[in-house]
Amino acid sequence: MTQRDDDAGESRRFLIGLGRGAAGAMLFGIPMLMTMELWQLGFYIDRWRLFLLLIVNIPLLILLAHRIGFERTSTAAEAFRDATIAYGLGIVISSAILVMLGDIKPHMPLSEMLGKIAIQAVPASIGALLGRSQLGGQAGQDDDEDKKEGGDAVPDEISTSYGRELFLMAVGALFLNLNVAPTEEIILIAYKMTPWHALVTMVASIAIMHGFVYAVAFKGTHDIPEGTPWWHAFFRFTLPGYMVAMLISLYVLWTFGRLDDTAPAEMLMSAIVLAFPGAIGAAAARLIL
Repeated sequence: MTQRDDDAGESRRFLIGLGRGAAGAMLFGIPMLMTMELWQLGFYIDRWRLFLLLIVNIPLLILLAHRIGFERTSTAAEAFRDATIAYGLGIVISSAILVMLGDIKPHMPLSEMLGKIAIQAVPASIGALLGRSQLGGQAGQDDDEDKKEGGDAVPDEISTSYGRELFLMAVGALFLNLNVAPTEEIILIAYKMTPWHALVTMVASIAIMHGFVYAVAFKGTHDIPEGTPWWHAFFRFTLPGYMVAMLISLYVLWTFGRLDDTAPAEMLMSAIVLAFPGAIGAAAARLIL
């Protein structure tokens, strides 16, 4: 095989990765791109909190790109490149869809346009990277070549360190939380709940997390090694994972101004409500990433 053929194959894989990224940004970002509360948030969200969210998203994308970037990455520079591309795709796709839906119009102030695009670009950029993992080919000559060359294909099972497991759970929790945190329903549910409802919600969230990963035999389910006590995985992964989901929930609620002028008990209730989808997202991330 000549150098030109190698370069052509590399370019082709990269372009396929871009296509999957754009598809992922649309597929995973559409629920938020068509949510009225997020349109409004782009107008009134505190700009420093929005800026912090955009900054936090950068290292998150870099670490995620190292695992499921547009190509296999072996250096920090390559992961940074893929993260930058994913962010760019998130911005472009978000801008195009918001313009198409008429939510961005020429007469709007520039700050409002930028706010709407910026807040939508975060989940869309995560979706761009998820697209490479979840929309990759399963069979065929191209995938066979990728596996042989160590190219674009993603192995079904990837061993990860404890820190990476917690990171993946944080990504999953953040992604689902961004879907529902801006809605008024979170605050309404938290207001209507009693302490008993909150306790049941916490127990259910933890049980679902543990069941998703260890009990119900989804693809990617983690097997507990023979002879290992059941409580080992529960206390080592499930409970810390739920705490990660709770912390992510509090951060997202704070970013969207849902905790402003709120009593501590109400903050906790809102976090427990939001941690329910966050815990499901955290468990799902361990299975699919």
